[in-house]
Amino acid sequence: MDKAVILAEGFLGSTYGKTANGLCRFSKRYDILSVIDSKYAGMNIQEMVPGARSGIKIISSVEEAAKMGANTLIVGVATDGGFLPEHLRAYVADGIKEKMSIVSGLHQFISDDPDFMKLSKQYGSEITDVRKMFMMRRDFFTGKIWDVKSKKIAVLGTDSAIGKRTTAVYLNEEVKKLGKTSAMIGTGQTAWMQGFPYTVVIDSMVNDFVAGGIESAIVEAWEKEKPDYMFLEGQGSVLHPAYPGSFEIIAAGKPDGIILQHAPTRVDYDGFPGIKIPPVERFIKILEELSDKKVIGIAINREGLTEREITEAKSELENKYGLPAFDPLVESGKMAEIIVSGL
Repeated sequence: MDKAVILAEGFLGSTYGKTANGLCRFSKRYDILSVIDSKYAGMNIQEMVPGARSGIKIISSVEEAAKMGANTLIVGVATDGGFLPEHLRAYVADGIKEKMSIVSGLHQFISDDPDFMKLSKQYGSEITDVRKMFMMRRDFFTGKIWDVKSKKIAVLGTDSAIGKRTTAVYLNEEVKKLGKTSAMIGTGQTAWMQGFPYTVVIDSMVNDFVAGGIESAIVEAWEKEKPDYMFLEGQGSVLHPAYPGSFEIIAAGKPDGIILQHAPTRVDYDGFPGIKIPPVERFIKILEELSDKKVIGIAINREGLTEREITEAKSELENKYGLPAFDPLVESGKMAEIIVSGL
């Protein structure tokens, strides 16, 4: 694997740093050596990103990363609109000058930027824009999804940037520990960076081909591996005004069950102050009506919660909705047992 440093300056541990956070927790494509965020340099990575792999250093500069042996710089931010924050340009330029490969999942393509293009030619640096790789994908929905016999669980959420991918990753790994075969179906750029082979970046594709892209990833996994289970990464939220995801994944992926991801401390949609998140019961009702399947569990995002408050939130949700609630960072094994025994 390429040895990588993640650029997260100013965003590590936040929702805008979700790409960095996810890669710190899991990656089969890159060997993550370090993360750049000068505010937290020297701190233990697990203090900033619960569940992160130990040994990842938080540093302040690209120069430090190069001395550690990094040959790839990953832009680890996911901003509203997918733009590269201005203060990160100097770090990207430094990475190019160090002859590192640059990998970005933003909508704003690094490889189309005149300044970065000039530098990359001068220093021989390769630039990979992950979303650009999927722009021209043209899989149309065929109906082959009905041939897939794996039990498919979609992880959908009450908000964007709420941990859906992380929960899907953890459940996928835990089900394997129970002696079952399982495949992760990625639907965003971070899943590709984490090395999941059955991934389509649906928000970079022409809308007519999104359903076909989701179906083709699932069908490919079935034809190559025939796993017992598949975990489908959700995007956005079915009621989100800016990122109204979920329906394509339900319609094309035909899940057999749904895990609902929820952050008890969030009142407003992330990045949209004043726009209230509807009650959990509304999401459950809509998702079950759309899919004609059941929500089988609630995954809790622990942001802003103490350990005691996490326990209280789980109890409250379980008592109110009669569904198992769990913290995916530490209790995915428990939920995996429920899935395997119940689906």
